[in-house]
Amino acid sequence: MATMTESPSATGIRRAHEFHAEAHVLSGELQRPIQQKIEPHVPVSLRDERGGHLTRFTEDVSIEGLITFETGHTRVSGSKSLKHHGWVTLSTSILEGLNVFEIITADRMVAQVSTDHPYESGHVPHVTFLGTKFENLQVGGFPLKVNLNLDVCGKKPNGDKSYLTNSTFLEDLKKRTTSIARAGFLPETLRKQYDDRLAEIKAILDSKGEIEPHQDKPVKVTCSLIESIDIKGIPIPGLETVGNLLVIPNFGAVALAEIEVGVEKTKPNNGFKRQAPEPKGLSNNGNSRLSNYFQLKMLNMELGCVGHGSISANTVKSNGNTYP
Repeated sequence: MATMTESPSATGIRRAHEFHAEAHVLSGELQRPIQQKIEPHVPVSLRDERGGHLTRFTEDVSIEGLITFETGHTRVSGSKSLKHHGWVTLSTSILEGLNVFEIITADRMVAQVSTDHPYESGHVPHVTFLGTKFENLQVGGFPLKVNLNLDVCGKKPNGDKSYLTNSTFLEDLKKRTTSIARAGFLPETLRKQYDDRLAEIKAILDSKGEIEPHQDKPVKVTCSLIESIDIKGIPIPGLETVGNLLVIPNFGAVALAEIEVGVEKTKPNNGFKRQAPEPKGLSNNGNSRLSNYFQLKMLNMELGCVGHGSISANTVKSNGNTYP
């Protein structure tokens, strides 16, 4: 199959694109009441220049009766864009009938992220989370009212710059993260996690867009699609919420619809040939291949008391590289 290479543009440059998308429905590790590593369920990935469409499916999964779901679907795809002759990558994870320790349940959850790399000025993509949703998410049998903001990352920055150069996005994220970190009811481990996230945001703001990722460590921030969580009328003693975080006594903490927005160094896939030297800057620096990625997790759970462990549900990731 031919690679996604196009005719030369008005500048005489012939461009090509390498797709990258990943999805799975459940992963993590339980430590109590049983010790069990939960390998990613129905994982699917796409990483090549040809694109295509891949899907996986499973049903009636039970982790010793403690965590169950009825069906899990994943799919990834990469194709040409008819809008501006660029490239579109889509990653989707769907869980139906989820039950975690009889406390967190959902009829259906969909995590979906799509990145759209224009042919011109397309090293950094447009991103959308359209299609992402919770259907009848409940805690202890009581419905949660969750409002989403699918445009939390804002528009693609001008000048083909990373989303991490958008000071408006970063300052708003800093305020939201500070409000969570300063909440008085957070366990110490969670407070440290959010303090670390604040430090990451501050470092990027101080760098004024000049930060470069190390080989094994991306430059990143963590935001959320959650605008608000309404727990009024839920008669669970000690139930608290702040930002996208739900703290449930005797169960643990659940972060909803978290997005990791980052820039990472990637190694080119075998057989992918550059057409010309790559441009310098935050998107592509010299011979390094830098990829702007978006990873969404619908539920990120840190369990304590009735069970202990870390569980993630509905994880999707999308990025890609355009050359030169």
